[in-house]
Amino acid sequence: MTNKNTYQADSIKVLKGLEAVKKRPGMYIGDTDDGTGLHHMVYEVVDNSIDEALAGYCKNINVKINLDGTITVNDDGRGIPVDIHKGEKKSAAEVIMTQLHAGGKFDHESYKVSGGLHGVGVSVVNALSEKLELEINRDGKKYFIEFNNGEAKSPLKALGKSKYTGTQITFLPSKEIFSSIKFSANIIIKRMRELAFLNKGIKITFTDASQKKEKILEFKYDGGVLEFVDFLDEKRDKLQNKNGNDLFKKPIYVEGKKNGVEIECSLKWNAGYSEDIFPYTNNIFQKDGGTHLLGFRSALTRVINKYASENNLLKKNKLTISGDDIKEGLTCVLSTKIPDPKFSSQTKDKLVSSEVRMIVETLINEKLSIWFDQNPSVAKIILAKVIQAAMARDVARKARENVRRKGAIELSGLPGKLADCQIGKQEGTELFIVEGDSAGGSAKQGRNRSNQAVLPLRGKILNTYVEDLKIKKNGNGNVNGSDQRTKALSKMISSNEIVTLINALGLDPKANEIDLKDLRYGKIIIMTDADVDGSHIRALLLTFFNNKPFNKLIEHGHVYLAQPPLFKINKGTKGIYIKDEEELENYILTNNKENKKIKKGSKEFLKLIEIEKSKMSIQRFKGLGEMNPEELWSTTLNPETRNLLQVQYSKNAKKDQELIHTLMGNDVTLRKDFIISNAINVQNLDI
Repeated sequence: MTNKNTYQADSIKVLKGLEAVKKRPGMYIGDTDDGTGLHHMVYEVVDNSIDEALAGYCKNINVKINLDGTITVNDDGRGIPVDIHKGEKKSAAEVIMTQLHAGGKFDHESYKVSGGLHGVGVSVVNALSEKLELEINRDGKKYFIEFNNGEAKSPLKALGKSKYTGTQITFLPSKEIFSSIKFSANIIIKRMRELAFLNKGIKITFTDASQKKEKILEFKYDGGVLEFVDFLDEKRDKLQNKNGNDLFKKPIYVEGKKNGVEIECSLKWNAGYSEDIFPYTNNIFQKDGGTHLLGFRSALTRVINKYASENNLLKKNKLTISGDDIKEGLTCVLSTKIPDPKFSSQTKDKLVSSEVRMIVETLINEKLSIWFDQNPSVAKIILAKVIQAAMARDVARKARENVRRKGAIELSGLPGKLADCQIGKQEGTELFIVEGDSAGGSAKQGRNRSNQAVLPLRGKILNTYVEDLKIKKNGNGNVNGSDQRTKALSKMISSNEIVTLINALGLDPKANEIDLKDLRYGKIIIMTDADVDGSHIRALLLTFFNNKPFNKLIEHGHVYLAQPPLFKINKGTKGIYIKDEEELENYILTNNKENKKIKKGSKEFLKLIEIEKSKMSIQRFKGLGEMNPEELWSTTLNPETRNLLQVQYSKNAKKDQELIHTLMGNDVTLRKDFIISNAINVQNLDI
């Protein structure tokens, strides 16, 4: 029967090979150009000493930048094993330094918990060092071995007796691997301080002997993460109690252990609004959080909501506290020690061990609930800050929703793509509703900026016809009841494009009635391409304007259809613009002497039209975007030369509504019958 809690040669598990490290150092140590990889070399060695401390065998760690540019790390741990490794037939010390993934941290009986950059350890440091010296004090003797570029110069040898224990490593990074091998004292100091905070009671001494004046700093924090939080919060405005003193004499501290997972957590709130949470796993910071942080947040939110509810702190405000409300002014360090953590990547930026979330959540919930119950005066001030944040969030949410409903830019009150006119009154002004940015670009350039505004819409808008807006049998053409109007309005304001249009008009998207005094333009002109897609967009827009309360715009003569040309006939330097196929045929007949002899619609007629077309230079506009600004002005925008159709209801309002129901409603049979009965009238089909 073997003693499981041992650290001997046979406890070293071996996965061979250092060549891969030299070929792709970035995979093992980090970037070799920006300094991160260089300093990770130091951290890997220090992490070995920290692992000894976590196992209970080390109290002091020393890190020194030497005058010659080398760096030395030593500790008073047990010392690396020196006996012969049975599998490798060489000393365990040499195996650890020359074989990848050889070390006590790969044998769970030697180290229950260990950190390090994916546990690659000192073998990677050796592989990427020009030279490395290893001194070991163990079993009453001092041992020494030296390496060049990862290779042992000679086997491990004993130098004599020693009354100490521990390991010392001195190394010089390879100039061939790293762009620079100059260590930054400030970077190392920051990490050493962090490690001292995370491992209470351990003394880490840093010495910078590379400067003229030697610099020595000692880090030892018996309060651990509790002192860490005070350090992080030192320069921030303090949350105060009723007497004007710092609310927290010391931060909240929680610790616990469950299923082999140990947690230490310290937190406090300050008077600020930003959050600083630092989650660690085995001394490694997770910048992307992970399951431990999720567990913490969930527990904290539950504890605070429960306390607020039990003490009737939310009844007056009718609020729900969210995690975002609790974040404001929160400073927290969450340190977990996990035997076999799982991370999302080799850089350990995110913990993904699923079982950790529930463990952290359970421990935090239990311990923090007790703290809140035992510290009611502090707890109520914390809750007051949290509730204030919740109220601010609720006000902001309502404001956001209001802005979204209106679809307006807060500063101007107008949609972002609207090119407004200079005249700020309804009389004499025009709004052109165009399809897409292409047509919008030409229209914006060709318009009269004084009184013409342009609003581009993205493609086909929502069909706003609501099926249950039944037509009354008495034939007055009005829709039934307020319920249907509400449904129609709800459908309309669910579309961003329609809300944009309503806001551009200066009207309220939510109103059941509109005041025409609020209308920003005298004429609303639908300007779409002279093809089937353009016709469809016109139909969709007219369906919208037919809905209450916006049908008032049609009733009072504010809605128009632009009549852009479909064709341009080039005759020398002049151009003749033709509205559609029918007008083109009429133009050909008017200018052809044989037209009186041929019956319209006959084969001879169609043949004549095709022949005459072939003789002409005819340009067919695929869209308004194809016209240059000058063409668009002269054909469609200029009041002197353009052709506008005013949209009006007929005298038979019931028939108007029935037609819209047929074309835009959900009854496919009605629409099919309409198409069949009118197909005979279609002479030119645009497909």
